[in-house]
Amino acid sequence: MSQSTSHSAPLPHHTAVILDGNGRWATARGLPRASGHRAGAEAVRRTVEAARTLSLRMLTLYAFSSDNWRRPRPEVAALFKLLAAYLADEVEALRKQGIRLTVIGRRDRLPPSLVASIEAAESVTASGREMHLRIAVDYSSREAIAAAARRLSPRSAAPCSDLARMLGTPDVDLLIRTGGEQRLSDFLLWEAAYAELVFLTVPWPDFARVDLEGALSEFARRGRRFGRVAAAV
Repeated sequence: MSQSTSHSAPLPHHTAVILDGNGRWATARGLPRASGHRAGAEAVRRTVEAARTLSLRMLTLYAFSSDNWRRPRPEVAALFKLLAAYLADEVEALRKQGIRLTVIGRRDRLPPSLVASIEAAESVTASGREMHLRIAVDYSSREAIAAAARRLSPRSAAPCSDLARMLGTPDVDLLIRTGGEQRLSDFLLWEAAYAELVFLTVPWPDFARVDLEGALSEFARRGRRFGRVAAAV
């Protein structure tokens, strides 16, 4: 998938990406896993810039799942340090480009200094209207759905739409996973009910604009019927 998308081709309103393959990328090069995560941070910068210039409206990146707490403590600490550095280095550029940044997931288990950095970045970029960048940190879709269900009234007249409103995330149109695996890994399970899925073998540190363009081209070729026949769409 290397062809560029045409400006006339339909674009997804909400594109989500599972960032996978950092550790394997590093291991294949005889490098420590932390080097893979640093290379992955550079891929985030490239992808955000590419998404903005390709006129994507919403981009959600899955950076750290709730299950990732099972990793060695030094690796988790390194990931959080990278996120804090990204926020410090990029927040002003995001603001100038009109990109709103929000972080989804739990915050009660994150280091207080990181939470403060997240809140500051969200505040600085709150007025952005060109693109909405969301980063999922300590995120579990199952936990998010369960929490929304607990807040749902037993007398709700429209439980599905009310639950979707409580989750607060638009449906995903295109979901990309890098690194060769083909699973959702507890990411936006409700919102991805009708997402077009694109699985790539390229590890996240090597993900480039051409890969994003290829996924968008694939999305444009798909027939999205949402349970209806083609003539009715």
